[in-house]
Amino acid sequence: MLLRQRLVFSFLLTLLLIVTPLSHAAKAGYSAPLGVTGARTVTVEEVKSLFDAGVVIVDVRNPRLHARRHIPGAVHLDLKDVYDEESLAVVAKKDEPLVIYCSGVKCSRSSRASEKAVSWGYKKVLYFRGGIVDWRDAGYPMESSETLNKP
Repeated sequence: MLLRQRLVFSFLLTLLLIVTPLSHAAKAGYSAPLGVTGARTVTVEEVKSLFDAGVVIVDVRNPRLHARRHIPGAVHLDLKDVYDEESLAVVAKKDEPLVIYCSGVKCSRSSRASEKAVSWGYKKVLYFRGGIVDWRDAGYPMESSETLNKP
């Protein structure tokens, strides 16, 4: 009986070792959608102009990534824990432009958040597909909550 348990355990462990890399490989090839129905995809240059004009910008990344670096003044609404219709209504009106971003083309959060905003009746959703990666690469200003909170 002990031999049989060891064989089953060995088989399951081998199966796990084979399947796990395959699932990560599928994620590694992910690319965010080019557009979101009901939203307009915007470039980093457009976002910079909107930023300069004071348009609401929402960062839907997790708290750790937001704290590390974000677009100055961006409102943080973590897609998984905070982002809902009520929290978005506190920071943006449904008829005003609203930029939504995450970590870039390898991240699905901004596309999913944009879809939700459109479904909640937001009329001027601006999907920033390139996210913080494009913003950083363009050399635009960034801030860190980690440095803001230090004495």
